[in-house]
Amino acid sequence: MKSIHDILKLGDPRLYEVCEPVLKSDLVNVPEWTQQLHEAMEDIRRVYGFGRGIAAPQLGIMKRMFYLNLDRPYIIINPELKGLSEELFELWDDCMSFPNLLVKVKRHQSLTLEYLDENWEKQSWTVEGAISELIQHEYDHLNGVLCTMRAIDEKSFKWKG
Repeated sequence: MKSIHDILKLGDPRLYEVCEPVLKSDLVNVPEWTQQLHEAMEDIRRVYGFGRGIAAPQLGIMKRMFYLNLDRPYIIINPELKGLSEELFELWDDCMSFPNLLVKVKRHQSLTLEYLDENWEKQSWTVEGAISELIQHEYDHLNGVLCTMRAIDEKSFKWKG
């Protein structure tokens, strides 16, 4: 069972790597990866009280996949971001790899997410606001980008408390 202790922490070099695409032959592993991501996220929710999504590389699974648990679970494989809005908004972002730190970032107000689901079927989802931000955060993880690297300025960090 995966837990908070399995989540890679800020400074782990794997968090800065670009992930490999999930191949159709990897599909056999997706249920297990999804379960591991779910377990780790539920542990973060229990301990820290937050968590709507987690990217595979945060558990050392260096594949282009993330898991969201919103109104229902979403398994996002090989995502692509399209139609990023010109309109941006600022927010204090948090991350399971550094759960006590908030980072002020700018994100696109809306976007369209194109991806494969767990059945290898193409999906398209247009979102805005909080879900747009969440998807951008998780997508960044697949490219080795942390929200600390997107901080608005040197004063855009604060401890939760």
